[in-house]
Amino acid sequence: MKFGIDRLLADPALRKPLEGTRVALVAHPASVTEDLMHSLDALIAAGVNVSSAFGPQHGLKGDKQDNMVETADETDPHYGIPIFSLYGEVRRPTGQMMSSADVFLFDLQDLGCRIYTFVTTLLYLLEEGAKHGKSVWVLDRPNPAGRPVEGTLLVPGQESFVGAAPMPMRHGLTMGEMGQWFVDHLGLDVDYKVIGMEGWQPGGPGHGWPADRVWINPSPNAANVNMARAYAGTVMIEGTTLSEGRGTTRPLEVLFGAPDLDAAAIHAEMARLAPEWLAGCALRECWFEPTFHKHAGETCGALMIHAEAPFYDHAAFRPWRLQALAFKAIRRLHSDYDLWRDFPYEYELSRLAIDVINGGPGLRQWVDDAEAEPDDLDSTASADEAAWREQIAPILRYS
Repeated sequence: MKFGIDRLLADPALRKPLEGTRVALVAHPASVTEDLMHSLDALIAAGVNVSSAFGPQHGLKGDKQDNMVETADETDPHYGIPIFSLYGEVRRPTGQMMSSADVFLFDLQDLGCRIYTFVTTLLYLLEEGAKHGKSVWVLDRPNPAGRPVEGTLLVPGQESFVGAAPMPMRHGLTMGEMGQWFVDHLGLDVDYKVIGMEGWQPGGPGHGWPADRVWINPSPNAANVNMARAYAGTVMIEGTTLSEGRGTTRPLEVLFGAPDLDAAAIHAEMARLAPEWLAGCALRECWFEPTFHKHAGETCGALMIHAEAPFYDHAAFRPWRLQALAFKAIRRLHSDYDLWRDFPYEYELSRLAIDVINGGPGLRQWVDDAEAEPDDLDSTASADEAAWREQIAPILRYS
Protein backbone atom coordinates (compact mmCIF):
# COMPACT_ATOMS: atom_id res chain seq x y z
CA MET A 1 0.00 0.00 0.00
CA LYS A 2 1.00 3.64 -0.28
CA PHE A 3 0.45 6.56 2.05
CA GLY A 4 -0.39 9.99 0.64
CA ILE A 5 3.22 11.19 0.71
CA ASP A 6 4.35 8.11 -1.23
CA ARG A 7 1.73 8.61 -3.92
CA LEU A 8 2.62 12.30 -4.25
CA LEU A 9 6.29 11.48 -4.70
CA ALA A 10 5.67 8.62 -7.12
CA ASP A 11 3.24 10.42 -9.45
CA PRO A 12 4.46 13.54 -11.30
CA ALA A 13 0.86 14.34 -12.27
CA LEU A 14 -0.07 14.73 -8.61
CA ARG A 15 2.87 17.08 -8.05
CA LYS A 16 2.28 19.14 -11.17
CA PRO A 17 -0.08 21.67 -9.45
CA LEU A 18 2.79 22.45 -7.08
CA GLU A 19 5.07 23.66 -9.88
CA GLY A 20 5.81 27.36 -9.62
CA THR A 21 4.30 27.60 -6.12
CA ARG A 22 5.75 27.98 -2.66
CA VAL A 23 4.97 24.95 -0.53
CA ALA A 24 4.83 24.61 3.26
CA LEU A 25 4.98 21.28 5.07
CA VAL A 26 3.30 20.52 8.41
CA ALA A 27 5.20 17.55 9.78
CA HIS A 28 6.67 15.69 12.76
CA PRO A 29 8.99 12.67 13.23
CA ALA A 30 6.44 10.16 11.89
CA SER A 31 6.14 12.13 8.64
CA VAL A 32 8.22 9.67 6.64
CA THR A 33 8.03 7.88 3.32
CA GLU A 34 7.81 4.13 2.89
CA ASP A 35 11.64 3.96 2.90
CA LEU A 36 11.76 6.09 6.09
CA MET A 37 13.01 9.31 4.51
CA HIS A 38 11.50 12.32 6.23
CA SER A 39 8.86 14.03 4.10
CA LEU A 40 10.74 17.35 4.20
CA ASP A 41 13.85 15.79 2.70
CA ALA A 42 11.86 13.70 0.22
CA LEU A 43 9.82 16.62 -1.09
CA ILE A 44 12.87 18.83 -1.58
CA ALA A 45 14.74 15.97 -3.26
CA ALA A 46 11.77 15.59 -5.64
CA GLY A 47 12.11 19.24 -6.67
CA VAL A 48 9.20 20.65 -4.67
CA ASN A 49 9.81 24.28 -3.69
CA VAL A 50 9.42 23.94 0.09
CA SER A 51 9.62 27.48 1.45
CA SER A 52 8.69 26.80 5.08
CA ALA A 53 7.79 24.04 7.50
CA PHE A 54 5.58 23.82 10.57
CA GLY A 55 5.83 21.69 13.68
CA PRO A 56 2.74 20.81 15.79
CA GLN A 57 2.69 19.91 19.49
CA HIS A 58 5.94 18.21 20.54
CA GLY A 59 7.72 19.95 17.67
CA LEU A 60 8.90 19.06 14.19
CA LYS A 61 11.58 16.93 15.85
CA GLY A 62 9.17 15.42 18.39
CA ASP A 63 11.54 16.17 21.25
CA LYS A 64 9.13 17.85 23.70
CA GLN A 65 7.93 15.32 26.25
CA ASP A 66 4.86 16.68 28.03
CA ASN A 67 1.75 18.79 27.45
CA MET A 68 2.21 22.57 27.54
CA VAL A 69 5.94 22.22 26.82
CA GLU A 70 6.35 24.69 23.98
CA THR A 71 8.61 24.74 20.92
CA ALA A 72 10.24 27.89 19.56
CA ASP A 73 10.43 28.96 15.92
CA GLU A 74 13.77 28.23 14.27
CA THR A 75 15.58 28.12 10.95
CA ASP A 76 16.35 24.74 9.42
CA PRO A 77 20.15 24.44 9.55
CA HIS A 78 20.37 22.45 6.31
CA TYR A 79 17.81 24.12 4.05
CA GLY A 80 17.74 27.58 5.57
CA ILE A 81 13.93 27.74 5.59
CA PRO A 82 11.87 28.93 8.56
CA ILE A 83 10.41 26.28 10.86
CA PHE A 84 7.32 27.73 12.52
CA SER A 85 6.00 26.33 15.79
CA LEU A 86 2.27 25.72 16.13
CA TYR A 87 2.74 24.92 19.80
CA GLY A 88 4.66 27.88 21.13
CA GLU A 89 3.73 31.53 21.22
CA VAL A 90 0.76 30.59 19.01
CA ARG A 91 -1.21 27.45 18.20
CA ARG A 92 -3.05 28.98 15.26
CA PRO A 93 -0.92 30.02 12.23
CA THR A 94 -0.46 33.78 12.04
CA GLY A 95 -0.84 35.87 8.92
CA GLN A 96 2.94 36.11 8.66
CA MET A 97 3.26 32.34 8.81
CA MET A 98 0.55 31.89 6.19
CA SER A 99 2.34 34.34 3.89
CA SER A 100 5.34 31.99 3.71
CA ALA A 101 3.68 29.63 1.19
CA ASP A 102 0.87 29.19 -1.31
CA VAL A 103 0.08 25.51 -0.71
CA PHE A 104 0.20 23.86 2.71
CA LEU A 105 0.87 20.10 2.84
CA PHE A 106 -0.40 18.51 6.06
CA ASP A 107 1.45 15.23 6.68
CA LEU A 108 0.84 14.33 10.33
CA GLN A 109 0.29 10.79 11.62
CA ASP A 110 -2.79 10.84 13.85
CA LEU A 111 -4.03 8.36 16.49
CA GLY A 112 -7.74 8.52 15.66
CA CYS A 113 -8.64 10.37 18.85
CA ARG A 114 -10.32 13.78 19.23
CA ILE A 115 -7.98 14.91 21.97
CA TYR A 116 -4.81 14.31 19.96
CA THR A 117 -4.02 17.90 19.11
CA PHE A 118 -3.08 17.32 15.48
CA VAL A 119 -6.84 17.24 14.79
CA THR A 120 -7.20 20.80 16.06
CA THR A 121 -4.03 21.89 14.25
CA LEU A 122 -5.65 20.73 11.00
CA LEU A 123 -8.80 22.71 11.76
CA TYR A 124 -6.83 25.88 12.50
CA LEU A 125 -4.83 25.46 9.29
CA LEU A 126 -8.02 25.05 7.26
CA GLU A 127 -9.61 28.10 8.86
CA GLU A 128 -6.53 30.23 8.22
CA GLY A 129 -6.23 28.82 4.70
CA ALA A 130 -9.78 29.99 4.02
CA LYS A 131 -9.06 33.39 5.53
CA HIS A 132 -5.85 33.98 3.54
CA GLY A 133 -6.78 32.28 0.26
CA LYS A 134 -4.33 29.39 0.60
CA SER A 135 -4.60 25.78 -0.53
CA VAL A 136 -4.48 22.99 2.03
CA TRP A 137 -3.62 19.44 1.01
CA VAL A 138 -3.73 16.49 3.41
CA LEU A 139 -1.29 13.71 2.56
CA ASP A 140 -3.39 10.98 4.09
CA ARG A 141 -2.16 8.36 6.55
CA PRO A 142 -3.88 5.46 8.33
CA ASN A 143 -5.97 5.76 11.44
CA PRO A 144 -4.21 3.13 13.58
CA ALA A 145 -7.28 2.77 15.79
CA GLY A 146 -9.34 1.84 12.74
CA ARG A 147 -12.98 2.61 12.01
CA PRO A 148 -14.66 1.96 15.40
CA VAL A 149 -16.37 5.00 16.93
CA GLU A 150 -16.67 5.49 20.67
CA GLY A 151 -17.50 8.11 23.26
CA THR A 152 -19.94 10.92 23.86
CA LEU A 153 -19.93 13.91 21.53
CA LEU A 154 -18.16 17.05 22.67
CA VAL A 155 -20.75 19.41 24.15
CA PRO A 156 -21.10 22.69 22.21
CA GLY A 157 -19.34 25.43 24.14
CA GLN A 158 -16.74 22.98 25.49
CA GLU A 159 -14.34 23.43 22.56
CA SER A 160 -10.62 23.64 23.33
CA PHE A 161 -7.26 22.80 21.78
CA VAL A 162 -8.03 19.16 22.62
CA GLY A 163 -11.65 19.43 21.51
CA ALA A 164 -11.99 21.03 18.10
CA ALA A 165 -15.65 20.29 17.38
CA PRO A 166 -18.60 18.05 18.37
CA MET A 167 -17.12 14.64 17.65
CA PRO A 168 -16.66 11.57 19.88
CA MET A 169 -13.36 10.68 21.51
CA ARG A 170 -12.64 7.86 19.04
CA HIS A 171 -13.70 9.35 15.72
CA GLY A 172 -12.86 6.60 13.20
CA LEU A 173 -11.55 8.95 10.50
CA THR A 174 -8.27 9.53 8.72
CA MET A 175 -6.94 13.08 8.70
CA GLY A 176 -7.97 13.44 5.07
CA GLU A 177 -11.53 12.52 5.97
CA MET A 178 -11.44 14.70 9.07
CA GLY A 179 -10.42 17.69 6.96
CA GLN A 180 -13.40 17.08 4.69
CA TRP A 181 -15.71 16.89 7.71
CA PHE A 182 -14.38 20.23 8.96
CA VAL A 183 -14.89 21.83 5.54
CA ASP A 184 -18.43 20.53 5.30
CA HIS A 185 -19.46 20.97 8.94
CA LEU A 186 -18.14 24.52 9.26
CA GLY A 187 -18.82 25.60 5.67
CA LEU A 188 -15.18 26.59 5.08
CA ASP A 189 -14.43 28.25 1.76
CA VAL A 190 -10.96 26.79 1.31
CA ASP A 191 -9.18 25.07 -1.57
CA TYR A 192 -8.96 21.63 0.03
CA LYS A 193 -7.45 18.49 -1.47
CA VAL A 194 -6.66 15.01 -0.18
CA ILE A 195 -3.86 12.90 -1.60
CA GLY A 196 -5.45 9.62 -0.58
CA MET A 197 -3.83 6.37 0.34
CA GLU A 198 -3.71 3.43 -2.01
CA GLY A 199 -4.59 0.01 -0.66
CA TRP A 200 -5.40 0.95 2.93
CA GLN A 201 -7.92 -1.50 4.39
CA PRO A 202 -9.17 -0.32 7.77
CA GLY A 203 -10.97 -3.61 8.28
CA GLY A 204 -8.09 -5.76 7.05
CA PRO A 205 -5.04 -7.21 8.80
CA GLY A 206 -3.73 -4.79 11.39
CA HIS A 207 -7.23 -3.33 11.93
CA GLY A 208 -6.06 0.11 10.85
CA TRP A 209 -2.29 -0.05 11.00
CA PRO A 210 -0.76 -1.92 8.03
CA ALA A 211 1.39 -4.86 9.06
CA ASP A 212 4.09 -3.98 6.52
CA ARG A 213 4.71 -0.47 7.88
CA VAL A 214 7.15 0.49 10.62
CA TRP A 215 5.66 2.33 13.59
CA ILE A 216 7.35 5.65 14.37
CA ASN A 217 6.27 7.67 17.39
CA PRO A 218 4.15 10.63 16.23
CA SER A 219 4.63 12.03 19.74
CA PRO A 220 7.06 10.94 22.48
CA ASN A 221 4.60 8.78 24.41
CA ALA A 222 2.95 7.11 21.39
CA ALA A 223 5.32 4.16 21.37
CA ASN A 224 3.37 1.47 19.54
CA VAL A 225 0.03 0.38 18.07
CA ASN A 226 -1.14 -0.96 21.44
CA MET A 227 -0.92 2.57 22.81
CA ALA A 228 -2.74 3.96 19.77
CA ARG A 229 -5.59 1.52 20.31
CA ALA A 230 -5.87 2.24 24.05
CA TYR A 231 -5.33 6.00 23.85
CA ALA A 232 -8.99 7.02 23.40
CA GLY A 233 -9.45 5.76 26.95
CA THR A 234 -6.12 6.14 28.70
CA VAL A 235 -5.69 9.78 27.69
CA MET A 236 -8.39 10.60 30.25
CA ILE A 237 -5.93 9.66 33.02
CA GLU A 238 -4.15 12.93 32.25
CA GLY A 239 -7.07 14.65 33.99
CA THR A 240 -6.63 12.63 37.19
CA THR A 241 -4.16 12.21 40.04
CA LEU A 242 -3.41 8.71 38.73
CA SER A 243 -0.27 7.98 36.72
CA GLU A 244 -0.77 7.25 33.04
CA GLY A 245 2.69 5.70 32.97
CA ARG A 246 4.68 8.78 31.97
CA GLY A 247 8.21 8.25 33.19
CA THR A 248 8.06 4.57 32.20
CA THR A 249 8.70 2.75 28.93
CA ARG A 250 4.98 2.04 28.32
CA PRO A 251 3.06 5.28 28.91
CA LEU A 252 -0.68 5.46 28.19
CA GLU A 253 -1.00 1.69 28.04
CA VAL A 254 -2.28 1.35 31.60
CA LEU A 255 -5.72 2.04 33.09
CA PHE A 256 -4.15 3.65 36.16
CA GLY A 257 -1.07 3.65 38.33
CA ALA A 258 -1.03 4.70 41.97
CA PRO A 259 0.87 3.74 45.12
CA ASP A 260 -2.31 3.59 47.23
CA LEU A 261 -4.58 1.46 45.03
CA ASP A 262 -5.03 -2.33 44.87
CA ALA A 263 -5.04 -3.25 41.19
CA ALA A 264 -6.52 -6.70 41.78
CA ALA A 265 -9.43 -5.29 43.78
CA ILE A 266 -10.15 -2.65 41.13
CA HIS A 267 -10.01 -5.27 38.38
CA ALA A 268 -12.51 -7.42 40.29
CA GLU A 269 -14.85 -4.46 40.83
CA MET A 270 -14.70 -3.60 37.12
CA ALA A 271 -15.64 -7.19 36.26
CA ARG A 272 -18.53 -7.04 38.72
CA LEU A 273 -19.89 -3.72 37.42
CA ALA A 274 -19.73 -4.29 33.64
CA PRO A 275 -17.87 -7.43 32.54
CA GLU A 276 -18.78 -6.80 28.88
CA TRP A 277 -16.76 -3.56 28.94
CA LEU A 278 -13.58 -5.58 29.56
CA ALA A 279 -13.90 -7.42 26.24
CA GLY A 280 -11.44 -7.30 23.38
CA CYS A 281 -8.21 -7.14 25.37
CA ALA A 282 -6.34 -8.64 28.31
CA LEU A 283 -5.74 -6.75 31.55
CA ARG A 284 -2.64 -7.64 33.53
CA GLU A 285 -1.78 -6.53 37.05
CA CYS A 286 1.65 -4.94 37.16
CA TRP A 287 3.82 -2.47 39.04
CA PHE A 288 6.00 0.41 37.92
CA GLU A 289 8.02 3.27 39.35
CA PRO A 290 7.86 6.46 37.26
CA THR A 291 11.20 8.21 36.85
CA PHE A 292 9.37 11.52 36.41
CA HIS A 293 5.85 12.99 36.37
CA LYS A 294 3.06 11.86 38.71
CA HIS A 295 4.15 9.58 41.59
CA ALA A 296 7.79 9.78 40.51
CA GLY A 297 9.98 7.43 42.54
CA GLU A 298 7.01 5.59 44.07
CA THR A 299 5.99 2.01 43.33
CA CYS A 300 2.56 2.09 41.68
CA GLY A 301 0.10 -0.72 41.30
CA ALA A 302 -1.48 -0.76 37.85
CA LEU A 303 -3.52 -2.59 35.25
CA MET A 304 -1.74 -2.96 31.90
CA ILE A 305 -3.86 -3.10 28.73
CA HIS A 306 -2.92 -5.65 26.07
CA ALA A 307 -4.97 -4.77 22.99
CA GLU A 308 -2.72 -6.94 20.86
CA ALA A 309 -2.55 -10.50 19.58
CA PRO A 310 -3.71 -12.99 20.69
CA PHE A 311 -5.89 -11.01 23.09
CA TYR A 312 -7.17 -8.33 20.75
CA ASP A 313 -10.68 -8.32 19.33
CA HIS A 314 -11.03 -5.19 17.20
CA ALA A 315 -14.82 -5.15 17.19
CA ALA A 316 -15.17 -5.82 20.92
CA PHE A 317 -12.47 -3.51 22.34
CA ARG A 318 -13.92 -0.26 23.69
CA PRO A 319 -11.15 1.72 25.41
CA TRP A 320 -13.28 4.75 26.35
CA ARG A 321 -15.74 2.59 28.27
CA LEU A 322 -12.92 0.52 29.73
CA GLN A 323 -11.22 3.60 31.16
CA ALA A 324 -14.50 5.04 32.42
CA LEU A 325 -15.14 1.73 34.17
CA ALA A 326 -11.75 1.86 35.90
CA PHE A 327 -12.61 5.32 37.27
CA LYS A 328 -16.02 4.07 38.39
CA ALA A 329 -14.50 1.07 40.17
CA ILE A 330 -12.02 3.29 42.01
CA ARG A 331 -14.85 5.60 43.10
CA ARG A 332 -17.00 2.65 44.25
CA LEU A 333 -14.15 1.21 46.32
CA HIS A 334 -12.83 4.56 47.57
CA SER A 335 -15.67 7.08 47.63
CA ASP A 336 -13.49 9.92 48.90
CA TYR A 337 -10.46 9.25 46.67
CA ASP A 338 -8.87 12.46 45.35
CA LEU A 339 -9.32 11.43 41.72
CA TRP A 340 -9.72 14.57 39.62
CA ARG A 341 -6.60 16.66 39.04
CA ASP A 342 -7.13 20.44 39.28
CA PHE A 343 -4.48 22.18 37.18
CA PRO A 344 -4.21 24.15 33.91
CA TYR A 345 -4.65 21.70 31.04
CA GLU A 346 -3.88 22.66 27.44
CA TYR A 347 -4.30 26.36 28.21
CA GLU A 348 -7.74 25.90 29.79
CA LEU A 349 -7.63 27.56 33.20
CA SER A 350 -11.21 27.52 34.45
CA ARG A 351 -12.40 23.96 33.80
CA LEU A 352 -11.34 20.69 35.38
CA ALA A 353 -8.91 18.84 33.14
CA ILE A 354 -11.11 15.75 32.95
CA ASP A 355 -13.96 17.87 31.59
CA VAL A 356 -11.70 19.51 29.01
CA ILE A 357 -10.45 16.11 27.94
CA ASN A 358 -13.88 14.51 27.67
CA GLY A 359 -15.54 17.51 26.04
CA GLY A 360 -17.91 18.22 28.93
CA PRO A 361 -18.65 17.20 32.53
CA GLY A 362 -20.80 14.18 31.74
CA LEU A 363 -18.27 11.41 32.31
CA ARG A 364 -16.98 12.92 35.58
CA GLN A 365 -20.52 13.35 36.86
CA TRP A 366 -21.32 9.74 35.99
CA VAL A 367 -18.24 8.51 37.87
CA ASP A 368 -19.03 10.59 40.95
CA ASP A 369 -22.74 9.74 41.04
CA ALA A 370 -23.10 6.79 43.41
CA GLU A 371 -26.48 5.93 41.86
CA ALA A 372 -25.31 5.98 38.23
CA GLU A 373 -24.85 2.60 36.57
CA PRO A 374 -22.89 1.50 33.47
CA ASP A 375 -26.12 1.35 31.45
CA ASP A 376 -26.65 5.07 32.05
CA LEU A 377 -23.35 6.01 30.42
CA ASP A 378 -23.74 3.40 27.72
CA SER A 379 -27.14 4.67 26.58
CA THR A 380 -25.89 8.25 26.25
CA ALA A 381 -22.72 7.22 24.44
CA SER A 382 -24.49 4.76 22.13
CA ALA A 383 -26.87 7.45 20.90
CA ASP A 384 -24.01 9.87 20.24
CA GLU A 385 -21.97 7.18 18.47
CA ALA A 386 -24.87 6.28 16.19
CA ALA A 387 -25.41 9.95 15.31
CA TRP A 388 -21.71 10.39 14.49
CA ARG A 389 -21.58 7.28 12.29
CA GLU A 390 -24.52 8.58 10.30
CA GLN A 391 -22.92 12.02 10.00
CA ILE A 392 -19.57 10.78 8.68
CA ALA A 393 -20.87 8.05 6.36
CA PRO A 394 -20.79 10.28 3.23
CA ILE A 395 -17.14 11.30 3.66
CA LEU A 396 -15.52 7.90 4.23
CA ARG A 397 -12.94 7.34 1.51
CA TYR A 398 -11.76 3.81 2.23
CA SER A 399 -13.72 0.58 2.38
